[in-house]
Amino acid sequence: MITLFGNPISGNAHRVHTFLNILGLDFEDRVLRLENGEHRAPDYLALNPLGQIPVLTDGDVVLRDSSAILVYLARKYDKSNKWLPEAPEKHAEVQQWLSVAVNNIMSGPALLRAIKIFNMPLDPETAESKTRSLFDSLFEQHLGKNDWLVGDSATLADIACYSYIARVTEGEFSLEPYPAIRAWLERVESIDGFAPMGHAADLLGG
Repeated sequence: MITLFGNPISGNAHRVHTFLNILGLDFEDRVLRLENGEHRAPDYLALNPLGQIPVLTDGDVVLRDSSAILVYLARKYDKSNKWLPEAPEKHAEVQQWLSVAVNNIMSGPALLRAIKIFNMPLDPETAESKTRSLFDSLFEQHLGKNDWLVGDSATLADIACYSYIARVTEGEFSLEPYPAIRAWLERVESIDGFAPMGHAADLLGG
């Protein structure tokens, strides 16, 4: 039995949750109440000593880090190799975007959102500048010429990058100047089995 430990406020948890749905896999969705410190409880720290979400268990397999989980699920359960292509160049291209997801997106769109919804005492101007640079120099340019981040169909790259870009508006950053990004978000949302990510105002009761 697959179990996903996460929380719907987390984009990292969302990307795993929606990929499990897309693959049509049965899983138990274990929501950790972060406000109660359940991610710091001893039984959870035994799964992930870093106290971060998500964690996925699949039998005896225990994995932390959303990108590692996505790769595992694709390799184990996607027999078509659509989501993580075997061809070396395409595989490497997907890995490039996975790196963007955990670095540039986390330090830009994800942080900008977190500053706003969690009142984090960090500099929103720096996060906004990084977000604008990322969108202007990479995503809008690339998606203006391509429907998907890698190749001619959706891959793990699109799943990994979607969540925090889709919810960057919760950091008071407008996507209006980025038609190619907005069109791509709609394409991702149209993938069969895609599970929408909730809005912070609803999830936090605001």
